[in-house]
Amino acid sequence: MILTDLPEQSLERFGEYPMLYAGQREITNLELQDSANRLANGLRDLGVAPGDRVVVCMPNCPEVFIAYQGVMRAEAIVLPVMFVLHPREIGFILQASGASAIITSEALVPVMEQATSGMETPPKLVVAGIAQNQPSANAGIPCQSLCSLMAAADPDIRKPKIRQDDIAVILYTSGTTGQPKGVMLTHRNLYSNAAAAVRLAEEAGDQPGTTIGVLPLAHIYGFTMANTLFLRGGSMVILPKFDVREVCEAVQKYRVERFSAVPAMIYALTTAPEVDEYDMSSLESLGSGSAPLPVSLIEAFRKRFNAEIYEGYGLSEAAPAVSVHRRGETIKPGSVGRAMPGVELRIADESGNPLPTGEVGELLVRGENVTPGYYNNQEATDAAIHDGWLHTGDVAKMDEDGYLYIVDRKKDLILRGGFNIYPRDLEELISRHPAVAEVAVVGVPSERMGEEVIAVVVRNADSDISEEELLAFCQERLAKYKTPRRVIFMDAMPRNGVGKILKKSLREQVAEAVEIE
Repeated sequence: MILTDLPEQSLERFGEYPMLYAGQREITNLELQDSANRLANGLRDLGVAPGDRVVVCMPNCPEVFIAYQGVMRAEAIVLPVMFVLHPREIGFILQASGASAIITSEALVPVMEQATSGMETPPKLVVAGIAQNQPSANAGIPCQSLCSLMAAADPDIRKPKIRQDDIAVILYTSGTTGQPKGVMLTHRNLYSNAAAAVRLAEEAGDQPGTTIGVLPLAHIYGFTMANTLFLRGGSMVILPKFDVREVCEAVQKYRVERFSAVPAMIYALTTAPEVDEYDMSSLESLGSGSAPLPVSLIEAFRKRFNAEIYEGYGLSEAAPAVSVHRRGETIKPGSVGRAMPGVELRIADESGNPLPTGEVGELLVRGENVTPGYYNNQEATDAAIHDGWLHTGDVAKMDEDGYLYIVDRKKDLILRGGFNIYPRDLEELISRHPAVAEVAVVGVPSERMGEEVIAVVVRNADSDISEEELLAFCQERLAKYKTPRRVIFMDAMPRNGVGKILKKSLREQVAEAVEIE
């Protein structure tokens, strides 16, 4: 279960074949392996040592997959970071992880310059898209050309000294109680989860074929997709962003049968009139797992495409897939399917004891896919993992057939367009504005985005601050996708007898007062 073995295994089983398509580029599995070897040697030449942490922060492109294998072949640890994060958020990850290098794109160099500002020893910067080593045209910091680094490096590499329980990835995920936590995932975690997905696909008779990579590759999704492509001999059309026409063109050109999307994308595909200009007849199904899908949207998608949607459930700490609907089995509306092969589920009471079928409790997960813990955070690790069981914090139930239903989510987690948004982080920021007396952030249902973020604010007595001013305040300090869609002003918050804000009541009030697509 060593991820760096996958390229060689792919070549041995399937021979050389086109693995990645990106615009006019076509990259075979052999070319990917060669590039990864060169990058690994180049990183060593730069001083990256075994166990070092290397950030990979790029929009979707083949270099993401090359970087993953290259970093691991250098015996270092990958830190996937979404490029849409605010420089301050990236800066925190760099500091908390002690990253020694960053692999990024030229357009993101100014972001990295801000993120590393003030660091005594900033990470080395390796940049895709520049021809030679230089200060980038977009910023004044020294940049090492990824292309030049690989061209100058030896294509031959010694076999990495890696064990299956070594850490392959640290994925920083925001928590409900403050700063992000680094989820450690081992080679065994990631390999076993990808192998379980492949097993289900093969049992269903699915052919590898070509899929579409439109979700963020610099995330746990990208790692999972890379691993399954190697294991199955599949191919991927990489799209830098979601665009209805580009997705439809890929489906038509490559006869795509299935790919993964989030509810916002499914909504766009279902409602966009331009879809009718393309031959979508090859499409058999979509996978969806980031947020609940309205039944009405599922039905509309089925009607328009004569294709199915398979909902599942996962989280970073489980590398990531926990449950999924299986092809050829009953699809139960509202359910996220049954446990992945090798994964155990338990619905437990507050003491961790199993509850009877149908009762609601906390979802616990156990299996080879479960994280060993959080990087440099033993307290959080001890709170989340007991006797091998991961306490997800999600409230759920299971039926007599083993189908899982997520009843509620971690604390007040908001899932907007496939991204996790934690209200407390926003509340802490907005409360720092001098015009704000009190703030509560809630999510309200949105057919297009799954949920939208609404900030409910009580102004200070002498303030007349506007919605636009507060939104601008947030936009200057947060990634765009985390910024509230609306700010609603109230004279007072609804509270219970001990003064706690009643968020359930607040959500209901906001949902009635605000119209969201």
